[in-house]
Amino acid sequence: MQGAGQIIGEDAQASSLLEERLRASLAVHDTQPLYVRLRDEIARAIDERVIRPGARLPSERTLASALDISRVTLRRALDALCEEGLLVRQQGARTAVAQRLEKAVSRLTGFSDDMRARGREPGALWIDRRVSNPSRAEALALNLSGGDRVVRLIRVRTADGEPVAIERATLPQSVLSDPAMVGDSLYSTLDRLGARPVRGTQRMRAVAAPAADAKILRCEPGTPLFCVERRCFGPDGTCIEFTETRYLGTAYDFVTDLNE
Repeated sequence: MQGAGQIIGEDAQASSLLEERLRASLAVHDTQPLYVRLRDEIARAIDERVIRPGARLPSERTLASALDISRVTLRRALDALCEEGLLVRQQGARTAVAQRLEKAVSRLTGFSDDMRARGREPGALWIDRRVSNPSRAEALALNLSGGDRVVRLIRVRTADGEPVAIERATLPQSVLSDPAMVGDSLYSTLDRLGARPVRGTQRMRAVAAPAADAKILRCEPGTPLFCVERRCFGPDGTCIEFTETRYLGTAYDFVTDLNE
C-alpha cells in the first residue's frame, strides 16, 4: 500500500508533467476551441500514462493560473472528461484520473481472480441467493429438464470497496446444492466441489443503466454499462453456469488479443 508521502509525491510529479505538456500544446496555433484542445491533450496524457489512474490533478485555480486561461474554460474541459469517465470529481478533494479495470475476454476467469491479478481487493455484497425454479431463459441456457431446480446468485461486485458490477449467476442445483456455500468467489467454491468450468462462451452488448442498477452502482440512470452474458461448461460439455454481469462502463475496459 502506498504511503501518503509517496502519493503526494506522485501527484506533484504528475501535475508538473501535465502542466508542461498543456503549455506546449497551447503554444501551437490551432483553430479548435480552447477547451477542446485542453480536453484532448489531457485525454492523451491519461491514455499514455503520463498521469496514472488515481493521480490527482492540480486544483482548477492552480492549473488555470499556470496556463493563463480562465477557470470557466478549464472547467468545461474537465467536465467533458468526467462525462467520458476519464476523470472523477472526488468529494472534498481535487479531480482525479479514474481508476479503470481491464478484463481479458479471451480467458475463463472469475471476477475475484481478475481483481487480484490487478492488485485490487475483490468483494461481494449479496442482494439475493436462493434455490428456485428456472426461468424459461435459464432452462434453455443450462439445457435443463422439467423439474430441475437452480441456484440463483445475485450480488454487487466491488473492487477495493467500490461497486463496479452487478452479477446475476444461475447454476443447476445438481452442480451447487446450497447457495450458502458461496463466499466472495464462486469459482473458488466450484474448485472445491471439483466442478470448475473449463470453457465458456460470452456475448457482450451495451445497455443503459436502469434506475435500480444505477442506484446500486452509484451512477446516473442511463449511464453506459457493459452487459456480458456467459455460459460455461464442464469437461463433459454440460453447461454448469449461466451468468449476466453488468459492468460500470466508466470503470471497465475489455481487452482481447488478436492473432492473424
